[in-house]
Amino acid sequence: MISQADNLAPNRVPDVTLDFWLIKIMAVTMGETAADYLAVNLGLGLTVTSLIMGGIVIVALVLQFAQKRYVPWAYWLAVVLISVVGTLVTDNLVDDFGVRLETTTIVFSVALALTFAVWYASERTLSIHTIFTTRREIFYWLAILFTFSLGTAAGDLVAERFDIGYLATGLIFGGVIAAIAFAWFFLGLNSVLAFWLAYILTRPFGASFGDLLSHPGEYGGLGFGATFTSLIFLGCIVAIVLHMTLRKLIDEDELALLD
Repeated sequence: MISQADNLAPNRVPDVTLDFWLIKIMAVTMGETAADYLAVNLGLGLTVTSLIMGGIVIVALVLQFAQKRYVPWAYWLAVVLISVVGTLVTDNLVDDFGVRLETTTIVFSVALALTFAVWYASERTLSIHTIFTTRREIFYWLAILFTFSLGTAAGDLVAERFDIGYLATGLIFGGVIAAIAFAWFFLGLNSVLAFWLAYILTRPFGASFGDLLSHPGEYGGLGFGATFTSLIFLGCIVAIVLHMTLRKLIDEDELALLD
């Protein structure tokens, strides 16, 4: 049961704007390349990288939950780090344990569906505009983790197992996202359903272009490397988060003057 005080509490996640989608796509792209950089380029391996990043993600989520409201740097730090961890979860299952990409795609689809089912049964909504309690925020971040792991599995399945290639895979997922946007704008597709479908699909969309940029030519990429690609997208993410933070401070000052 949500109390009146909860209804008056601030939302803990951002509004869905163009900035939101830009930084989300960059975050998932960096998640793909940063995982490769840590595990391969630095030679840490998937297991050590996963343990390190798992610990860092816990710290980031503690910081995020402590805010009790939307704070751009805390929120997007958690998103970027969970993006990396979501990639590592799938990579560990596939590369270290030999689980097929078809299986991981199905497993994470089921895990995400169950998360949504329990979330809705508990809260009667899946809207991200009402994340103002700790319980709802737990459901939210669990869903985010599974969207990243699912997106990694689905993207690799299409690009690598089906041998379609990174560019074609990115264009396919981009086309599906565009169709969802069209259905929302012009055909009355439910906004909550449209959001979560687009959120899931931006993962393989961004990750495919991350792989395209970072992987060497013999593996179907452009050969820029994981280090360069990760740094480029990290710089873009930092710039957009700074812009969001400044704009939020200006909006808060304007509201304070009106009061």
